[in-house]
Amino acid sequence: MRCPFCGADDTKVIDSRLASEGHSVRRRRECLSCAERYTTFETAELTLPQIIKRDGSREPFDEPKLRAGMLRALEKRPVETEEVEAAVTHIKHRLRASGEREVHAHELGEWVMDELRRLDEVAYVRFASVYRSFQDVNAFREEIERLQNSPPPGFDQQQIPLLPDKHGRRKKPTG
Repeated sequence: MRCPFCGADDTKVIDSRLASEGHSVRRRRECLSCAERYTTFETAELTLPQIIKRDGSREPFDEPKLRAGMLRALEKRPVETEEVEAAVTHIKHRLRASGEREVHAHELGEWVMDELRRLDEVAYVRFASVYRSFQDVNAFREEIERLQNSPPPGFDQQQIPLLPDKHGRRKKPTG
């Protein structure tokens, strides 16, 4: 590590500690030439796969773009910011865990819909309507029926149903 004060190449580490909840290492260093001390932070550089768009072009994964799309679908819905951040983190983890250098945008979109479905049914339908380019009200109806007939694993039973039951009543959450 080059000294920021005198530019010398020889420094020594005096102390190392975990920082940022264990996601980086804080190191106290001392320059062997000028004896100045300074702090550095070391983090893992993890590269995420490129995203292959529908037109075949490729672009780097864009976390702010992902978050913005999810927040747009979740606008005015009762979902905590921490839940959204956890969903974004889960999607990034899936990207890294795929082990691929490139991932199709379609697959990423499906992962986003999985997360939105778990967070909020209305946000899921909003996102799906844009993502799958619904052309008419029948496309909405079909997606809502699919949603009602196949709840995702770990679905939160506390969520108020999107549509009433066959008797016109909304079931009260239990528990």
